[in-house]
Amino acid sequence: MIQISVVIPVFNEEESLPELTNWISRVMQEHGFSYEIIFINDGSTDRSWDIIQQISEQNQCIKGLNFTRNYGKSAALDAGFKRAEGEVVITMDADLQDSPDEIPGLFQMVSEGLDVVSGWKKERHDPLSKTIPSKFFNGVTRWISGIELHDFNCGLKAYRKKVVKNISVYGEMHRYIPLLAKWNGFPKIGEKVVQHRARKYGYSKFGLERFLNGFLDLITVSFVHRYKKKPMHFFGSLGSLSFLGGFLITSWLIFQKIYGLSKGENVREIVDQPLFFLALVAIIIGVQLFVTGFIAELMTSSQSKEAEYKIDEEVNFYK
Repeated sequence: MIQISVVIPVFNEEESLPELTNWISRVMQEHGFSYEIIFINDGSTDRSWDIIQQISEQNQCIKGLNFTRNYGKSAALDAGFKRAEGEVVITMDADLQDSPDEIPGLFQMVSEGLDVVSGWKKERHDPLSKTIPSKFFNGVTRWISGIELHDFNCGLKAYRKKVVKNISVYGEMHRYIPLLAKWNGFPKIGEKVVQHRARKYGYSKFGLERFLNGFLDLITVSFVHRYKKKPMHFFGSLGSLSFLGGFLITSWLIFQKIYGLSKGENVREIVDQPLFFLALVAIIIGVQLFVTGFIAELMTSSQSKEAEYKIDEEVNFYK
């Protein structure tokens, strides 16, 4: 039985891979863990995949998946989660900024009953251009999600096996895996202060745009969780309100017209009033939203979600 699976997305990290592998292996051997290391090469343009193949030949505990192109961190984690066999699954970045020495502590916390343990880089070796937006992003995410974590972006996390086998990570949702876990019935989420090391090789692959994308992803994941199985509740509600508002306005204009004529007053034509066209637009939008909800319901009931990534090669996986 494998105790720990370490899932590591890789994108152009050829310099760090041998050192990272040796470090993880040493920690595992010192603590007597049975383990596997799963590298997911996410379309690297350097020699990352060649190095993964080389080190996997030297150590059968090292496994690798090679994507046909760059699909993103979420796709890489999803592929790793699907292949992981360990009772505890630990994720970390390949750039050596996450310390493998944290693995025993993370494993211990999950073994004591937590479903998810998220790392907290309390002291960061990053410029202010990254730390300040990160604090703001994490504060907003805590407020919206209701999960008291200080660092949703930390790649060093640990999960009970049941968690990763019951969630699907796609798009850019890797930041919100604790939230996905909670919504899928795994509410025991903890946090551990972890060491954040300065980057030793290469350069950061993430820019400031990830924070904007992060907020958009938070809105997306909240919407998907609430309305994925019942899209008509969202589109139908908005459509009904819009249609009803337009209908009531139109009815009021017609009433005014008829009432004014009955009094012998000179009343403006309904079609000459701007309010009529606003009401007409509201009715049309209402019908469109309602139809959208109906079509979404049909798609939800019949569509099966396929993997968003393609695997070109793999090493050390046995069927």
